[in-house]
Amino acid sequence: MAQKRSLKDKTIFITGASRGIGKTIALRAARDGANIIIAAKTTTSHAKLEGTIFTAAEEIEKAGGRALAVKTDIRFEDQVAEAISKGVAEFGGLDIVVNNASALGLSGLQETTMKMYDRMQDISARGSYVVTQLAMPHLLKADNPHVLNISPPLNMKTRWFAGHAAYTLSKYAMSVWVLGMSAEFAEQGVAFNALWPKTAIATAAVRNLLGGEKMINASRQPAIVSDAAWAILTRDSRTCTGGFLIDEEVLAEEGETDFDKYAVKPGTPLINDFFLD
Repeated sequence: MAQKRSLKDKTIFITGASRGIGKTIALRAARDGANIIIAAKTTTSHAKLEGTIFTAAEEIEKAGGRALAVKTDIRFEDQVAEAISKGVAEFGGLDIVVNNASALGLSGLQETTMKMYDRMQDISARGSYVVTQLAMPHLLKADNPHVLNISPPLNMKTRWFAGHAAYTLSKYAMSVWVLGMSAEFAEQGVAFNALWPKTAIATAAVRNLLGGEKMINASRQPAIVSDAAWAILTRDSRTCTGGFLIDEEVLAEEGETDFDKYAVKPGTPLINDFFLD
């Protein structure tokens, strides 16, 4: 990749950055010397979900970035507003938003409790909307502002709704924001893109909720998503907007040819992620 592009001194607000893909994106930006606002709920470690906002902050600073850990539940706009305010006060502005936090619930109509339904919509759909809305006054002042939603292409085939329509709706809402807001803010130069992995990604959610070690071994490392995110966020916001982007395709455009390096277990057939035919 063209290393002259950099996120050095950029301030990035990342939801769900205490672990998984969110943290990996933060660490990739930190290697450039970026400022990361870690907006997540986790302040104490969990037996099956390692990492807190404080351990993530330590890793980010060791990687070369600056970090501000702010306990934030994005379901509540006052907490989001406070986190953004603290980040802007600490770093002097806001350049990028990564809407990564979401809730997973792969259950059908009769199995999905309304509590779980509300959780998915409140975090994924509403939460990403609130974060973007409250960040926008600062993004409009930034040089090369980006909003990146970790959400899939809008694929309307029945198979991607049957059995988990509530989850699909919550993730597709994040992509609808990209569709609408990329046009709404095109003249102001704020980029809106969606990024989604081509294959399953080795995260705690995959291990604990979707398929255990067998699925982990058929997955790629989160680094493929963070490398793709870096490529998108260092592009010109006026020309790179409105895209429903796939990690492998983004990196191929950047000249990457070695995708085996991202495999958890090279040689093992990879499992495609949801929403991709």
